Amino acid sequence: MKLQDLTLKEFLEKTAGNEPVPGGGSISALNGAIASSLAQMLANLTVGKKNYVDVEEEMKENGVKFEEYRTHFLDDIDRDSDAYNLVFGAFKLPKETVEEKALRSEKIQEATKVAALVPMEIAERAFEMLDLIVETTRKGNKNAVTDGCVAMMACRTAVLGALLNVRINLGGLKDPEFVKKLADNCDRIEKETVEKEKELTDWVKTQL
Repeated sequence: MKLQDLTLKEFLEKTAGNEPVPGGGSISALNGAIASSLAQMLANLTVGKKNYVDVEEEMKENGVKFEEYRTHFLDDIDRDSDAYNLVFGAFKLPKETVEEKALRSEKIQEATKVAALVPMEIAERAFEMLDLIVETTRKGNKNAVTDGCVAMMACRTAVLGALLNVRINLGGLKDPEFVKKLADNCDRIEKETVEKEKELTDWVKTQL
C-alpha cells in the first residue's frame, strides 16, 4: 500500500516507528499537501460570497491549481521514500570483487543523485506555490486570512525540509558540477522562501 493511502493515524504511527521511511522528505511533501489543501479551502470560502464577486473567477482557478498541487505532493510522499529505498538497495549490493565494488559505487552515486533530485523537485514545487498562497490570502475571504497564513507556514516547512534532504544527499556525491548547481539553487530558494513567508505573516498580523 502506498504511504499516501494510509489513514492519518497509520501514517503517523509508521513515521514514528523504527524504519527510516517515511522520513523528512516525505513529511516535507505532506506539508506541501497540507498547505495546498488549506489554501484551497480559503479559495473555496471566497467563491460565492457577495463581497468577493470581483475575484470569484480567480479564486475558482486558484482552487483548481491547489488541487493539482495536492495531487503532486501526495505522490511525492511515496516518491521520496522510494528514492531512499533506491539508495539503501545500492548500498546492499555485493562488494567482494573489484568489479562488484566499482558497480556498487556507481549505483550508489546514481541512486544518491535521484535521492537529491526528488526533494529538489518537492522544494521547487512548494516554492512555486508560495506566490499563489500569498495572492489567495491577500485577495480571499478575510475571515480565513489566518488559514492562508498557516498554509504559508506549512508550505515554508515543505520547502525548507525538502532542501535539507537535498543537502544531506549532496554530501555523498562526487560530481562537483551537479553538487554546486543544486547547492546554489537551495541557497536561493531558501532565502526567498523565508522572505516571502515573513512578508505575508507580517501583513496578516495587520489584518487581525
